Amino acid sequence: MAKKLMKGAEAIGEAAIRANCRAYFCYPITPQTEVAEYLARRMPEVDGVFLQAESEVAAANMLFGAAGAGQRVFTTSSSPGIALMSEAISYIAAAELPVVFVNIMRCGPGLGGILPSQGDYFNATKGGGHGDYKLPVLAPESVQEAVDLMMQAFDLADRYRTPVFMVGDGMIGQMMEPVEFHDKYVTDQIDQSKWASTGCQGRSPNVVKTLFLDPNACELHNHHLAEKYAEIEKNEVRYETYNMDENPELVLVAYGTVARICKTAIDELKKEGLEIGLFRPITLFPFPGDELRRIAENESTKSLLCVEMSMGQMLEDVQRFTRYVKPIEFFGRQGGIVPSPEEIVEQARALCSRKGA
Repeated sequence: MAKKLMKGAEAIGEAAIRANCRAYFCYPITPQTEVAEYLARRMPEVDGVFLQAESEVAAANMLFGAAGAGQRVFTTSSSPGIALMSEAISYIAAAELPVVFVNIMRCGPGLGGILPSQGDYFNATKGGGHGDYKLPVLAPESVQEAVDLMMQAFDLADRYRTPVFMVGDGMIGQMMEPVEFHDKYVTDQIDQSKWASTGCQGRSPNVVKTLFLDPNACELHNHHLAEKYAEIEKNEVRYETYNMDENPELVLVAYGTVARICKTAIDELKKEGLEIGLFRPITLFPFPGDELRRIAENESTKSLLCVEMSMGQMLEDVQRFTRYVKPIEFFGRQGGIVPSPEEIVEQARALCSRKGA
């Protein structure tokens, strides 16, 4: 299939349609409103449902209802909007319903601004709503990867009967890149007859619920969910390494579009004779900590540099897996400021100089 030049937000919407999603409920918020604008036109063309709700709270509960009826459904929002959806996300996780959420992150806290950020890492990976639950979290670095992961997200949601998050900063939503839609990611929905409320003619009723007044039943449900999350951690870890063949002394750790900037910095440093590697988590949950620890344990690895557009939220997971192995440094920009390749080059060069002194 020929490649097509598309804005990230529009490509995400088209990817959902190609993944057989026919229901989208949303509320507009910058920098992802173009997803809604695109699907307002495209969903009717494929006999799908587009509905702009009166608020993010309403949209999230529409997702809850549609997923409970067995529909393949998703929404997109940005940081403050996702925060408003958090209660419903907890309910959807408890009810074990497959829903895909896309968060095109903007800077905060509070209203902050509309520029790119990675400040929602905690919200996405630590279960932003109430209770004990976790969500698979996918983090693309390009529009093409956003398309690929978006199409896979629906399968993950169906397979594990869980909400799935895809997170990208504002650059993912707004940049234009060539994309190709791969049929290999398109699958049919898993049979919902055992759980969805689709009418019970010829079978016993299915009940979609999140209320467990019996504490023993609630505890059993929490254990059941924990077992599912353990399966996700076992089966769904994804990551990429870059320039690791030369066993570099310094390894950068970054995700999303920041990882792309790190690659540019690494290529520049290579011209100076400095070999720097990159470890890029593609799944933020499950975090590929065991794989990162193995890299940190390499005799050649002297230190790690975590680069983020936050105050160091992913840094905590990096430390959790590697803090007793090798020194970990941090460089971050906030407020919607995107770290430049030159800044990362400077940070890496200073660390290499310090280690060589």
